[in-house]
Amino acid sequence: MSSLTFQPNPQAGPKGRSRRLPNTSLLTGPSIIALLLWMIVPLVMTVWFSFQRYNLINPALRGFAGFSNYTRLLSDGSLWSSIGVTLILVGSVLVITIGFGILLAVLFNEEFWGRGVARILAISPFFVMPTVSALIWKNLLMHPVNGLFAFFTRSLGLGAIDWFAQYPLLSVILIVSWEWLPFALLILLTAIQSLDQEQVEAARMDGAKAIATFRFVTLPHLSRAIAVVAMIETIFLLTIFAEIFVTTAGGPGLATTNLAYLIYIRALLDFDVGGASAGGLIAVVLANIVAIFLMRLVAKNLET
Repeated sequence: MSSLTFQPNPQAGPKGRSRRLPNTSLLTGPSIIALLLWMIVPLVMTVWFSFQRYNLINPALRGFAGFSNYTRLLSDGSLWSSIGVTLILVGSVLVITIGFGILLAVLFNEEFWGRGVARILAISPFFVMPTVSALIWKNLLMHPVNGLFAFFTRSLGLGAIDWFAQYPLLSVILIVSWEWLPFALLILLTAIQSLDQEQVEAARMDGAKAIATFRFVTLPHLSRAIAVVAMIETIFLLTIFAEIFVTTAGGPGLATTNLAYLIYIRALLDFDVGGASAGGLIAVVLANIVAIFLMRLVAKNLET
């Protein structure tokens, strides 16, 4: 018998495979460079403008201002008022969308006649542009004379309510919650459909009622989805602008002026580019703090 000897192929193995693989950096490099330029250039320009005395009406007053834009902005009560409005708006919308999203997810998970149509109608507000949503609520629902809400309140003998004058922040919260409730519903409904029905049946066999089953089985299963909804919604809710611009224009006074709208006022109404840039960096810092907190929350839920 002739002995067979194995001769290793110099092209095989990890080294051989690595030589045959294309250089992926040539493919991903342009995209990474474009992304960095897209993010870094505006950020660097904002940082530069925040240290400048830059007013569009008085070009002669341009020059280095140091930290005066920050000190002037931090000592202005409108900044702290806008931060408070932003936190109230974000927190209220999260409570409403997650709370009602869980209830609707449980409802739409059950079998009933017309469930498909009901699901489509429930998620339809998410596909309406924010400007259009604000106009619908302002002119068709909350109008103090011709609005649908005014018709119902007059029918009950309560008189018409001027929502945007008497309850401006509540009105904006309702509009934004109506827009983002379908998103929470989609995520939570998908999560609740992945629940193992054997756990539910086991809980029922042990004598657990519907409320107990929801509390100890369904709700813990939804914890990760709730964290994801809270994280994604918060990132977008920090920059709410169109709904405020169309309905209240930040008023009455500063009642509905959030941080994003305050930056708009400084930049495009007061023409103070330096102050608006300083406010933008403060908004970036606030958004990153919230994002880090939410990312840790999501990571903690994923570990459990």
